[in-house]
Amino acid sequence: MMSAAEPALQIAALSAGYGRFDVIHDISLRVAKGEAVALLGPNGAGKTTVLRSIMGLIKNRRGSIVVGKTDVSGLPAYRIASGHAAIAPEGRRLFTDLSVEDNLVLGALRLRRDKRRVQALLDSVYELFPVLRTYRKRRSSFLSGGEQQMVAIGRMLMSDPELLLLDEPSIALSPVAVDLVAKALLELRRKGASLLLVEQRVDIAVAVCDRLYIMRHGEIVEETTATMAREDGFNMIEKYLG
Repeated sequence: MMSAAEPALQIAALSAGYGRFDVIHDISLRVAKGEAVALLGPNGAGKTTVLRSIMGLIKNRRGSIVVGKTDVSGLPAYRIASGHAAIAPEGRRLFTDLSVEDNLVLGALRLRRDKRRVQALLDSVYELFPVLRTYRKRRSSFLSGGEQQMVAIGRMLMSDPELLLLDEPSIALSPVAVDLVAKALLELRRKGASLLLVEQRVDIAVAVCDRLYIMRHGEIVEETTATMAREDGFNMIEKYLG
């Protein structure tokens, strides 16, 4: 089930946590270039900890994390965020007093001297989410939840990273907003983006992703493909999530 394409992300035997305690244990997973992979599991399984480990936001005790051709295991978070990986975090975490465009441009901080590139990235975000162009001068606090999620995804894209990480992008959104976010992720796939998606909605994960890892109690307990999950009627997934 593992893709033979060059990896965008390779995690091997990773253990990490907070304080003295490990939350994830001996995690190994892979995302090929241009592939979308979902990380599923019940609350508390350790999914967000995996994303935070990739971004250098928590200390990795053992194992390795390679993004593209760079081992980022020992790099500080600001170095990892400088083109290696970027995250759209759960809860979006926008600067709500700033405009939509100001929030987006903050994502391109490392590229600020290259104004043409920043503008090109901004245009690509507005092409993906046309409503944000309309609201570009509006304060982010006045946006709907779905529109704020679009800004969070757009800000992630503005750093032009090798790897995109999304933590629960559908949470607390209306059905219409969820559909728009899913369509945007499919469009990013079409353009060749590499994605690691943490998601509670199995239907979205299966619609967007090629492969699925299932976590429980800080460990990966199953790996399958979206096709196999559909053919199985999601029974194997529900066994762990239910």
